[in-house]
Amino acid sequence: MALRVTSAAFREGETLPARYTCDGDGVSPPLAWEGAPEATESFVVLCEDPDAPRGPFIHWVLYNLPANTLALDESIPPREHLPEGGLQGVNTAQGIGYTAPCPPRGRAHRYQFRVFALDQRLDLPPRATHAQLMRAMHGHVLAEGRLTGLYARAEERAA
Repeated sequence: MALRVTSAAFREGETLPARYTCDGDGVSPPLAWEGAPEATESFVVLCEDPDAPRGPFIHWVLYNLPANTLALDESIPPREHLPEGGLQGVNTAQGIGYTAPCPPRGRAHRYQFRVFALDQRLDLPPRATHAQLMRAMHGHVLAEGRLTGLYARAEERAA
């Protein structure tokens, strides 16, 4: 089953607005999703750069978002516990919360915002890693969706 993931800030395959990158404010973009199965108990949100030179770079790890969560506002604070419920894990930069896209010079990178509907809450503490999250999710994914934005550094776009 597929979730439909959207953003008020950009559409599938479009360039991420600089506000959500290291060339801007570096805040997380707004996201919304629909189409979750009735059996959904929690959501996971990931942001990944599969084009990073040293392998996939994980920009954001959120999990145990309540089943009634169908959107995230922009600028989610970098806290382990979110006020609306849910936890944030450790990204590749070893930080909590969203790490803004900041690709090296060269071609645009893809930033994949993935949302998973799960049949349970995960038994993970705050600060879980991407690897821990993926292991815990195994066998519990009811639906998944993706929204991909592109980004190249400002100096590259001007050249």
